Amino acid sequence: MFTMLTCQHDLFTGGRLPMTWYPQSYVEQVDMTNMNMRPDPATGYPGRTYRFYTGPTVFKFGDGLSYSQFDHRLVTAPTLVSIPLEEGHVSEVTVLLFSSPPQVHNAAQKHLLGFQKLHLTPQAEGQVRFDIDVCKHLSVVDENGARKVALGEHVLHVGSLTHSLNVMI
Repeated sequence: MFTMLTCQHDLFTGGRLPMTWYPQSYVEQVDMTNMNMRPDPATGYPGRTYRFYTGPTVFKFGDGLSYSQFDHRLVTAPTLVSIPLEEGHVSEVTVLLFSSPPQVHNAAQKHLLGFQKLHLTPQAEGQVRFDIDVCKHLSVVDENGARKVALGEHVLHVGSLTHSLNVMI
């Protein structure tokens, strides 16, 4: 811990949260035996996980810390992303790709399509490529468990970048 805090090592790792941290009010509001993912406005049930819950959070799924500063740039939208190490030391960064589908079939507000970890040196730039399959990645599961390709605007998110795709027949 001392070497990390005093910068006496060669690699600065970062981390991402694998879950959402909810505020105390969420714990008091939700019956912990109710495992439904989707919110239910009729009962006031707010839903679970980053995919469905829209209320306040302490930390969101995928939030993280780094000792370096990274940027995200689209090279070839939406599949190739460039991540330059703007400031810092030799570092690792995890790049997350999310999709927000059209709001049909009570779909999730967003879901993780993929992630990749990059090892970067100062002033270097890495690239990650995400392969997006429309049927696999841009489909949604309805309330009955049937997978359907959602027509309309899908928004892809990488860091602070967004890119819209319009799925039509």
